[in-house]
Amino acid sequence: MNPSDISQIRSFNRTVAEGIGALNDRFLGRARPMGESHLLWEIGAQGADLRLLRERLGLDSGYLSRTLGSLERQGLVLVDARPDDRRVRRARLTQKGREEREALERLSDAMACGMLAPLSEGQRRRLIAAMAEVERLLQPSLTHFAIENPASEDAQWCIGQYFAELDARFDAGFDPSISLSADALELTAPNGALIVARLRGAAIGCVALKLHGKSAAELKRMWVSASARGLGVGQRLLEEAERHARQSGAKAVRLETNKALSEAIGLYRRSGYVKVAPFSVEPYADHWFEKRLR
Repeated sequence: MNPSDISQIRSFNRTVAEGIGALNDRFLGRARPMGESHLLWEIGAQGADLRLLRERLGLDSGYLSRTLGSLERQGLVLVDARPDDRRVRRARLTQKGREEREALERLSDAMACGMLAPLSEGQRRRLIAAMAEVERLLQPSLTHFAIENPASEDAQWCIGQYFAELDARFDAGFDPSISLSADALELTAPNGALIVARLRGAAIGCVALKLHGKSAAELKRMWVSASARGLGVGQRLLEEAERHARQSGAKAVRLETNKALSEAIGLYRRSGYVKVAPFSVEPYADHWFEKRLR
């Protein structure tokens, strides 16, 4: 990394922290630090499961427990079991908590206006555009990858989105019942794996592997949400799949793809995959690729 780049990022972080009052233990003039106020906002009017809060905000269990404990003592939050599943703990705002959250909304709007007020109209437009670009470019660092139970709700949602996109993009549509299989059993260790990418706890992409010992692993179900494209999520999913295949003993990764998926084909070529002779009878395949793993 370039030292001057690192220095610029650190300077930017200090400026933002000072500008939004993150260094003050009375954030927005209230009697609590920024972390507690932000948690009130994230719990929201509908409440939130603690597991989802941890995933969305990247918090460890200890910090979340301490922060919720403080908010409970202030009478702003209640934590109890979810009525439909007593194993799941859920945080919800009290009436006092809802009023406090509304006050934080008004104060946050006022702080944003205070940032814009000294600027000319042209400067405001530049700042807003720059903020939008920075927010988008920071998303890759907030994206996490993990092996998921292929039968889970999020895993099935990702695969459903993948099927729907293929159906929309292929000239003759897509029928998964006639495509080569990659079912839950095939994507569960030791037979394979499904890797899901998440941004703030929400699934935004997936990739699957079918493993065959030291023989080539098969890459399947590669999908990235349209909202996350252009952020390098596909490249990182591919790298995660290759890493897992290598750790599982595979010497190569193979895949088949359709000519309509030009972006995916470009990604595979840039990542070192080369065209090979057909090795499967996938009815929707036009191209077959392989990459030897180091």
